[in-house]
Amino acid sequence: MGHTVGEVARISGQTVRTLHHYDRIGLLVPAERTPSGYRSYSGADLERLRQILTYRELGFGLDEIAALLDDPAIDTRAHLARQHQLVTERIDRLRTVAHALERLMEADTMGLDLTAEERLELFGDFDVDARTAEAEQRWGHTDAWARSQRRTSRHTKQDWERHNAEAERIYRDLARAMAEGVPPDSTTAMDLAEHHRDHITRWFYECTPQIHRGLGQLYVDDARFTTTIDARAEGLSAYLRDAFAANADRLEA
Repeated sequence: MGHTVGEVARISGQTVRTLHHYDRIGLLVPAERTPSGYRSYSGADLERLRQILTYRELGFGLDEIAALLDDPAIDTRAHLARQHQLVTERIDRLRTVAHALERLMEADTMGLDLTAEERLELFGDFDVDARTAEAEQRWGHTDAWARSQRRTSRHTKQDWERHNAEAERIYRDLARAMAEGVPPDSTTAMDLAEHHRDHITRWFYECTPQIHRGLGQLYVDDARFTTTIDARAEGLSAYLRDAFAANADRLEA
């Protein structure tokens, strides 16, 4: 039995109006019509819709998608291989974006004495000044903010390059530990968490165990942190929260 347009809309998360539009333009024409004239979608139709949605997510226009799907020289396996390649390329780009965001969010303030060219090289197309303004609004009244401002204002381009490389190693080690099934409250994970805390203290401000515990919770509570950290490894933000908390308990015991 085929699927009604309402069922397909529910399954795919699309609107009925969207499916009607795809039918009108010939992008997704249901295999059959019921005697009453209602659309009836087959399993093959659902597979085509999955491919449409994948290509659309990757930024292709509907005309381009139609041309790709209707090319007789490309079979289903070839489509899957192409989509896998495109998704992989997009993941790599998002991971690069995520790493840059992590550097900005961890600092919370970037009073950098750098040229525009150096900022672009270090942080990409992210608005450092906007991030600084947001951080100042939240923490500008604290001593930690003042100390961080003084410290980061002295950092050179070479300093930030060293910072970025060190942060990359720490996150990579934590992600690897999670992937290998190392419990977040194990000595190994807590030692890695301590490296992270020490990194913040050396580069920005005195990151006490209590502050570090709160930072780990922020990684989970603030969607911006969660999105960028989990782009590196799904679930890493929660793993960091638990490892930071366990390390804080160890240090405060």
